[in-house]
Amino acid sequence: MPLTEVESVNQMSKTNSKPIGSWITFKDYYAGPIIAFILFLTLWQVIPIVASIPHFILPKPTDVFQAAVSDWSILQAAIQVTVLESLIGFLLSAVIGISSSVLLASSKIIERSLYPYAIVLQSIPVVAVAPIIVIWFGAGFNSIVVISFLIGFFPVVSNTLMGLQSVDKQMDELFTLYRASRWQRMLRLRIPAAMPYMMAGLKVSCTLSIVGAIVGEYVAGIGGGNGGLGYAITVAAIQVKTPFLFACGIAAAILGISFYLLVSLCARWMLGSWHESAMKVEK
Repeated sequence: MPLTEVESVNQMSKTNSKPIGSWITFKDYYAGPIIAFILFLTLWQVIPIVASIPHFILPKPTDVFQAAVSDWSILQAAIQVTVLESLIGFLLSAVIGISSSVLLASSKIIERSLYPYAIVLQSIPVVAVAPIIVIWFGAGFNSIVVISFLIGFFPVVSNTLMGLQSVDKQMDELFTLYRASRWQRMLRLRIPAAMPYMMAGLKVSCTLSIVGAIVGEYVAGIGGGNGGLGYAITVAAIQVKTPFLFACGIAAAILGISFYLLVSLCARWMLGSWHESAMKVEK
């Protein structure tokens, strides 16, 4: 059937609104950060030239890029080691943290008995316990993974436990009405309700795992193996290779952002069909 005049106008308006909407989205969400980044790089490039600052004090972005290209084999190997260390530490934090939270939430007695020790573990500086970790697990990869795990463990526990305790009261009463057991209530009500909190904790933990891996190499060494970004930063500082030191720091920041975006993508995939936080992002 032929389209009426009103229907054809509506169809044309919908077709033309797509590029307009895309431009508005780009302008609102991406234009500002891109412009700020370009201005930052411009100032960073100009200030050392105008102020005659030596490259070993404040290298220009071009110096950092040249250092990264010239020593790319060292930088690439360091990135691979740090990714492996932080990934294992993050996975341990996620699995052990979520399991511990479920155990703590299953009994008030267990929570009151064990949760204070998790807080104590978080409040102790890593540098203070690093010598003990090295004695127990040896210098190198194992100790670095343990340190990465310890730094990322508490955010997962605290956020997941908060989510398990934030169940809707009416839903809880409905499960009571149907005489659900404690573990049925946990698996079918409390854990699904805690998913947004769990994802928030994992987002924090994934970035802290990068920090833990780099800090672990400072305090635990590399044990005769290949070093990651922490070891590369230490060597560059001793050799006063400031441009390469900046390149290692920028690589660490990119790794942290990449981990965060990957976990955020998983959270959006898991929560996108039913939770408001992910649905708003999609809109």
